[in-house]
Amino acid sequence: MENKLKNALKWITGILEELNIPYQISGGFAAHIYGAARPVNDIDIDVPEDRMEEIVPRVKDFIIQELGHFQDKKWDAKLMVLDYHGQIIDLDGAENMKIYDEVNNIWVPCPANLKSSRILKVFGLDIPVVNPRDLADYKKLLIAEGHEHHVGDVEAVEKYLSIN
Repeated sequence: MENKLKNALKWITGILEELNIPYQISGGFAAHIYGAARPVNDIDIDVPEDRMEEIVPRVKDFIIQELGHFQDKKWDAKLMVLDYHGQIIDLDGAENMKIYDEVNNIWVPCPANLKSSRILKVFGLDIPVVNPRDLADYKKLLIAEGHEHHVGDVEAVEKYLSIN
C-alpha cells in the first residue's frame, strides 16, 4: 500500500507544482503524517477553488468524480475525485468548504488556510501539510459528532504539537 500511496502523492503533487497551484495535504493522510496509526484510505488535498479547472486536463484519465459542487449530509464543497492506480485522491476547494455541525444543526465554514501549512518531508518530498492545530480542531468537531475513529488522529496530532 505504501508504494501506491507514494506513487500517487508524487504524481499529483508533481502536477500541482508544475502548474504552480498552492495546495496542502489534509484529512486522514495529514493525521498519519503527524503520527496517527490509522491506515490511510485516501489523499485529501486542499487547493484554491479558482485554480481547480486548470488541473482537469492533466488528470482527466483518472477522474472518477467530475469536478463540481458536492453536498451530502456532512460536506458542502467543490470537489474532484481521482483514482490513480488504485489510490483515491480527493481534491477539495480550499476557500468555501463547509461541514455540517450535527450538534448545533448548522453548516459551519471549514476553510483551509493554505498559508499556515507546514512543509514536511513525506516520502522524500517537501510537502505542505495542513497546520496541525487546524487539523486537530477540525478532527475534534468530527469526534463531537460521534465519529470516534478520529480520536486517535487528534491524540497523534496533539502529541506532535506538544513536542514540536
